[in-house]
Order: sequence, then C-alpha cells, then structure tokens
Amino acid sequence: MSEFRRELGLYDSVMVVAGAMIGSGIFIVSADMARLLGSPGWLIAAWALTGVLTVAAALSYGELAAMMPEAGGMYVYLRRAFSPLWGFLYGWTLFTVIQTGTIAAVAVGFARFAGVFAPSISESNYLVAPVHLPGGYAVSLSVAQLVAIVVIVLLSWTNSRGVQYGKLVQNLFTTVKIGSLLVLIAVGLLVGRNERAMTANFTDPWAGAVPALFVAVCIAQVGSLFSADSWHDITFAAGEVKDPSRILPLSLLIGTVLVVGLYTLANVAYLAVLPLEAIQNAPSDRVATAMLTAISPDIGAALMAAAIMVSTFGCVNGLVLAGPRVYFAMARDRLFFPKAGELNAARVPGWSVWAQGLWSALLVLPRTYDSTTGKYGNLYSNLLDYVVSAALLFYILTIAAVFRLRVKEPDAPRPYRAWGYPVLPVLYIAGASAILVCLFLYRASTTWPGLIIVLLGVPVFGWLNKRG
Repeated sequence: MSEFRRELGLYDSVMVVAGAMIGSGIFIVSADMARLLGSPGWLIAAWALTGVLTVAAALSYGELAAMMPEAGGMYVYLRRAFSPLWGFLYGWTLFTVIQTGTIAAVAVGFARFAGVFAPSISESNYLVAPVHLPGGYAVSLSVAQLVAIVVIVLLSWTNSRGVQYGKLVQNLFTTVKIGSLLVLIAVGLLVGRNERAMTANFTDPWAGAVPALFVAVCIAQVGSLFSADSWHDITFAAGEVKDPSRILPLSLLIGTVLVVGLYTLANVAYLAVLPLEAIQNAPSDRVATAMLTAISPDIGAALMAAAIMVSTFGCVNGLVLAGPRVYFAMARDRLFFPKAGELNAARVPGWSVWAQGLWSALLVLPRTYDSTTGKYGNLYSNLLDYVVSAALLFYILTIAAVFRLRVKEPDAPRPYRAWGYPVLPVLYIAGASAILVCLFLYRASTTWPGLIIVLLGVPVFGWLNKRG
C-alpha cells in the first residue's frame, strides 16, 4: 500500500484546522495576557493582532498548499524553497517537541479537567511517586498522567485504523466544541453581562496600559499565538484531501477566520462579565471557569470542565492525525526511520502514528522540581515555552518561501495565488519578526534554548544524509 486515500472533504478539512487550533488555551491564557498588558482594550487588541497575523499567514500559506498538495506540509515547503536541511530541522523540532509536546500538554489538560468530576484523577495522586533526578528533575506516574497516556494511546489506535476514523472523531468533537464556544460567548454577552464590569472595562478600555506597551504586546502574543497554533496541520495530510488545490486554501481561510473570530468574541464576553482584576487573578488562570462561576456558582465550574474536556480531546485527535504525515514524508526522503515511510493496510502511516504516540506518552512522565517550594512542574511545558520562538521562525521562513518560489520557480503551476500578495505576506513577516526579536531580547531564558533544540538537529541531519 503506497498511496493515501483522498477522503477529506471541505468540512472535514475545516474541522482539522479548527480542531487543532482550539484546545484549552483560549480558556486560560487571557489571564496572563491581562497581567502583561494592564488594560481591557489592549487585551482585545492583542487577540485581534493574533487574528490578523494568523489569517494573513493562512492566505499566503494557501499558495504553497495548492502548489504542493502532498503529505508533509511545512516540511515539504521549506525543503523545496530553501534546502533539505531547513525542511529536516522543522520536522526534527516537530517530532521532538512541537507536535508531541503539545499532544502531551493537551492530554494532561484533559486529565486535569476530568478531575473536576473524579477527584481521584489528580497530578498529586501517585501510582509511582516522583523519582528525583539530578538537575531539578523527576519522573512520576500519577492518575492524571495515566489518564493522559490512555487518551494518547486511544487516539493513536483510532487514527492507525484509517483516516475515516480520525475524521469521524475530529468532526464530532470539533463541531461540539465550536458550539460550546458559541454558547460561552452568548451566555457572557446576553445572560451574564455585568454592568459593573462593563463600566470598568469599556468606559475607558485603554486605561491602565503598562509602560513599554509595544514589548508587552509582543510578549503577550506567546499566549495567544500558542492558542491559535497548529492552524496549518491540515497541510500535513494534504495527500488525503479531495481536490486539494481548491480545498486546502479554502479550509485554511475558513478555519482560521472562524477560530480567531470566536477567540476575540470570547474575550469580549470575559470582559462583559468580569472586571479586568478578576481576569488577571482568576484561580489557576481559568478565566472561562471564573466567568461561568460568576454567572452560575453551582454548575459553572462543572459546565466549563466538560466543555474543556471535549475541546482538548478533539484537539489531541487533530494533532495525532496530522503529525505522522510529516514523518512519512521525511522517511520517504530517507531523513527519518524507514518504517515511518510505509502505509499500513488502512492506507495511513501507522508506524509513524505509534512512534509519535509513544514519544508523546513518554513526555508526560518527566517532571520539573523546585526544591525551594517543593512544587512539581511538567517538562513538556518548559520545552513548549522554549520552542514557541523556534516555531515562529519556521512560520516566517515558510511565508518567505512564497517569495522565494515565485523567483526560483516562476512557471510552476499555482492553482491558487496568495491573496494580497505581496502586502499580506510582508505584513506577516514584519509583524512576526518584531515579536520574535522582542522574545529574544526580553524572554531570553525561554527563547535561546529553543534555538539550541533546533540546532541539535544539524548533526542528526548530517549523519542521516551521510548514511544515505
């Protein structure tokens, strides 16, 4: 079996775009963004900026997707526009941290909110107590970690059985979570609207903005961009999309516009119910839970936990579905394990699905340990913080690939040409580059390590290339 089946239509593709984007971030990151920015107006502006950048990238990215409708997405685009090394470095970072670390993080998020209904599902309820390692690290297995691993294994199994199973789960859960977000927005704007919060937040929405506002907006983008990340995952599975030259650009546009619109409205709803101080100080940063609890103290937290469980489960499925197609493309170029380049009887890269699942499950186990406070963290959280800047660098390079290929391959067929070219691609590159510079200058401790993770792929590429 050497060929994919093209079974993903427009609705399926939009659900992959939206489903991979919507996890738990939108329900949480606004708290930290509000603390960084200090005013309701700039909180909304920061989310709007994320929306502009994401949609601009999607409109530009569509040209590459229509031009190269094959499995692999960004790996293929970087390889063709620049060199196999750049493609490999993206695939390397995707497998080691970006895709697998996000799967681990979102699966643990599912388990945490499952704990609202079953208190025994807790990160402090250990099956294997933490085993401490040198350097402030530990390994443990709690009930919450076990639940996260079960989710990863379950969704790896369903996706290894064929893309029709993956798309069924994706369509169902993404449809439900989009509906949940719409209900959250409607409840906040129509039912729970608080006049005191409205007056405080919207009478002078720009009051209270922090000094060094430009830097704060750039740093705040870490949260919002992470929440809107993975919008391009459908291009990983381009080999399974029907009429890809039309559907890929269209699904990227529809999916990103839909999600960033919902995200912006969700933040307006938060501000309609909660004063900014309540958003900044929401318990455990769970802003959406604080909003629903303010409206309905008895059932608000449970309703939000159920909605986030649906959201995170669907998000994990989208990530599990998409990532293995990149490793498949890398293996076909002899830059990954040879077995990853094979399709199973269901015409999906089953070996890649399970390799990704295994590494994601292993990333759930390592913990960070602060000896001064006695508190445990999760290693994947640190790794994801590190690679946010690296992921942004790859996005910039991919949008730059639109310009590069217009010069390098001017006569190549382009069923879709980037709308707004060259203005929108330049807008994205300029905006994303400004954010990247600020991160390297003002968040050096979490950005330079990400660059090191990327560069560790250089000797691996050399070894694989030499091996032939």
